[in-house]
Order: sequence, then C-alpha cells, then structure tokens
Amino acid sequence: MAHTVITVGREYGSGGRLIAQKAAEALGIPFFDRSIINMAAEETGLSADFIRRTEQQKTSSFLYNLYMSTQSLPVNDQVFIAQSEVIRRVAAEGPCIIVGRCADYVLRNQSGVDALNLFIHAPMEERIRRVREEYKVQAPDLRLYILKQDKNRAAYYEHFTDGQWGKAQNYHLAVSSGLGLETIVRLLTDLMRDRGLGA
Repeated sequence: MAHTVITVGREYGSGGRLIAQKAAEALGIPFFDRSIINMAAEETGLSADFIRRTEQQKTSSFLYNLYMSTQSLPVNDQVFIAQSEVIRRVAAEGPCIIVGRCADYVLRNQSGVDALNLFIHAPMEERIRRVREEYKVQAPDLRLYILKQDKNRAAYYEHFTDGQWGKAQNYHLAVSSGLGLETIVRLLTDLMRDRGLGA
C-alpha cells in the first residue's frame, strides 16, 4: 500500500520551508531540505559546500531520463542524480515532507509512494518583509533580489523536468502563505491525516 509524501515547491521568501518543517513536526514525520545536500555529498564524495554552489546550475531532463554511468557525466548532473537517489530512498522509507530539488518530478512514478505536490507562493510585500527581517538579507533592491532567486529556481526546475515551475496546474495544491503560515500548516496536517497518517 502506498504512503503519502508531501513535496513542497516554493517562491523565495514565501515561508514554504518553515511551513513544511512545522507540518512535519506536527505530524511526527521526517523533514528533508538542506539535509539532502549532506546525504548526496556522502554518496558522491563531493563536499556539501560544492554541491550547494552547483545544484542550481542548469542541465537537461534528458540526462535524468536517460540514466547512464555517473562517471561519464558532468559534475552538475552527478549532483542532481545523487540528490534524486537520496529523495527516492527517503521517500521509500515512509511518509515525509521534502522541500525543493524537483522532488515532485523525481517521485512522479515511484511505486509505493503517493506524492502530494504543493506549491507555496506569497504576495511580494510579504516576501520582501520576510527576506529583510527573517532571512536578514541586505541587498540594494530586495524585490529584484527575490525575483532573481525565483528565476534561478524556475530555470533549475524547468531544465530538469521540462515542466513549468510554479504553474498551479502542475501541483495538487498551490496556496498563498498570505493566508497565514499556521493556517497552511493545519491544512497540510489535515490533508495527511485524511490520508491515514496520525488518524
């Protein structure tokens, strides 16, 4: 019987990572985000810092679909494949929440996993406030900085998946964190409980 794994895509500054983390804590299930980098580093022998710097660089979904020996692939592709293997492994172990890293695409055909794909967005004013006050980012123009982060995420996602990052039709649920972080946490926990977790 399949178990549910929530994948979370999010606009930069939307609070999506915090929402996912709080929902995982409320449900008592694992939460994976940056920890995937460390796990991939162990598998590849590359440093976690190096992976962080290279993971947002473009490549092609063709390389993902046409899996070949990682020895002959560029480092960027080795990183994506290693992260994908980590995502598939942790998803196979049981219910969890995975943030970013094209997890919705990676898990799209995985047997035993019922992926619930979520995208979190937010009004620009709220994103600017969060980035300034919570992330402590200092940039001359925070709006442009935020848009650049979104552009990088979209390019990464679209090159690996051939899908459109952030397009509502590509997710089971697209929701604005403008409704309130705690409201969305409750929504996620209710969805998971409806699917039999913690009921």
